[in-house]
Amino acid sequence: MADLSINLAGIQSPNPFWLASAPPTNSGYQVQRAFEAGWGGAVWKTLGEPIINVTSRFAGLNFGGQRVFGFNNIELITDKPLEVNLKEMDETKRRFPKHTLIASLMVEHKQEAWHEIVKKVEAIGVDGLELNFGCPHGMAERGMGSAVGQHPDLIRQQVEWVKEVAQTPVIVKLTPNITDIRFTARAASQGGADAISMINTINSLMGVDLDKWLPIPHVDGKGAHGGYCGPAVKPIALNMVAECARDPKVGIPISGIGGISDWRDTVEFLLMGATGVQVCTAAMHHGFRIVEDMIDGLNNYLDQRGIASVMDIVGKAVHTYSDWGHLNLNYKVVARIHEETCINCNKCHIACEDTSHQCIDIVPDAATGKERLVVREEDCVGCNLCSIVCPVEGTIEMVEIPSDKAPLSWNQRQAALAAGGSCEL
Repeated sequence: MADLSINLAGIQSPNPFWLASAPPTNSGYQVQRAFEAGWGGAVWKTLGEPIINVTSRFAGLNFGGQRVFGFNNIELITDKPLEVNLKEMDETKRRFPKHTLIASLMVEHKQEAWHEIVKKVEAIGVDGLELNFGCPHGMAERGMGSAVGQHPDLIRQQVEWVKEVAQTPVIVKLTPNITDIRFTARAASQGGADAISMINTINSLMGVDLDKWLPIPHVDGKGAHGGYCGPAVKPIALNMVAECARDPKVGIPISGIGGISDWRDTVEFLLMGATGVQVCTAAMHHGFRIVEDMIDGLNNYLDQRGIASVMDIVGKAVHTYSDWGHLNLNYKVVARIHEETCINCNKCHIACEDTSHQCIDIVPDAATGKERLVVREEDCVGCNLCSIVCPVEGTIEMVEIPSDKAPLSWNQRQAALAAGGSCEL
């Protein structure tokens, strides 16, 4: 069995699976049940001034038969007094001293406010701090959360204030509601952050009730923008993790968040540079015990490859993630249709004819009298669309076509042309 323990910027955890700061970590009762189920750590629901929440708060997006493909909330930070939260956190840490307990914090833009709350939470023995600069609704309208997270200078200054008194590692949670997350990640690093976590939720309007003509969710006849998460946001989160992981100006560990639902998602985030992951929506959908499958799956994945420690795969695919200008223009794949499993639904032909490059023909088969689908490989651009829309897994395969031309990227081509040379594609 592989070693699943991680070290995130000095924070030790028995495994990489943490619950994110959210409704599942709102009380000692919940976090202790999560630890009993197997979660390695938890980021306590964000502490700050007591907040009065509204009803209703959540909305789910179902897509293609999958429930909760996306999830939206308009809930704010903890609505319990700080003293109550600290008491429950203290009890939890005493019962589970080897599990990781992180305090998520959000306060006003005041140096003394940050100093005060940091000292209080560290006094009860938390393993680290996570500064919430990501929530897009409610708190942002009061100058906190993503209102800070969209301004690198504010992030840098508030991290510096926290680091003036913090004795434990400081993680900065970033908002995706920004043009380029690397700039805020760099600011966090410059301020002295020990790690960053991403992504927080994405600004969203989940839907509109067609009968009542009201936003979903709504509160007594009015709705508001909320935070979007769940499996639908995973590609966005994974890109932001990878972009920060390959940016030398960031240069600090990453806690990955965003649509992580199983061990496969976890491995993808680890390979793209996350040292551990935080999970919320999947736990809200399926319960705390999903971590059992996540642990088993990750263990099996590592064992089958003879990898001794989960830390050994962190960032191993980052070097393969690049800019478009570095891609090989002379690399080519084409579609091949396996007739033995083709059901002749013609979806590939329709997709190619209507929206791609018109290179799949329907031709009569003289031997059977039936029609068959044939790819004109000389016209196929290898876009993958036919294999994506094909309902039978593996029926359309994308096959590499050997090239007698040397690899050539756009950047190399432009450089050669600028130098007066020529380039063959």
